Amino acid sequence: MPPSEQTSVAPAGGLFATTHWSVVLAAGGDSSVAARSALEQLCCTYWYPLYAYVRRQGHTVEDAQDLTQEFFARLLERKSVGQADRTRGRFRTFLLTSLKHFLINEWNKANREKRGGGRQIISLNAEETETRFRAEPADDRSPDKAFDRRWALVLLDRVLDQLQSEFAAVERAQLFEELKSSLTGDENGCSYAEIGLRLGMSEGNLKVTVHRLRRRYRELLREEIARTVEADAIDEEMRDLLAALCD
Repeated sequence: MPPSEQTSVAPAGGLFATTHWSVVLAAGGDSSVAARSALEQLCCTYWYPLYAYVRRQGHTVEDAQDLTQEFFARLLERKSVGQADRTRGRFRTFLLTSLKHFLINEWNKANREKRGGGRQIISLNAEETETRFRAEPADDRSPDKAFDRRWALVLLDRVLDQLQSEFAAVERAQLFEELKSSLTGDENGCSYAEIGLRLGMSEGNLKVTVHRLRRRYRELLREEIARTVEADAIDEEMRDLLAALCD
């Protein structure tokens, strides 16, 4: 098969094993670099859904940034993630419940030394985060349902980013750009024949590539979900993800 018609997709990376739920839970009583790194990565994943939740509670931009940073700071420092019980709920549910308790009971703005306590646990572009929040359409869902939807969108974005990186690693970035609409449901108005002509691929080979791309997409999505649920709960969490997107 000529190089232009190769259909291989890069294999999974090595991050999954080090960010699995069991490693994250270890952060509750383990100071290992791997455990903290896993927890920090999950905090980055959930930063925006939780930030948006705080904003929807009526807090200002600055206070929402401070509250979210402080919440994660305490989560990391006190290793309270060790209180999460895999048999009683999802990690995202644990995080949201913990945030609610934090907002009610633990934040005393009058006593803080300065905004954010001078700490920035997670380095993110605050302006970009707020711009993203303001760009969202009006949402009449409850704050909890809106959080679930943002959680679902964050997971899908992470999977797409990983797929894009895998294709770029084998110099197939253009192919991914042409075909990613087959994953997101966005119609680009082009037939497989037209795309194949641009890429120098036959229509049949392109269809095989799309099939493999969709299979890899499902694999990565399951791996992403498996970070924070038990193996026997992955299918249920997949259904919850779809429900959150459709609700």
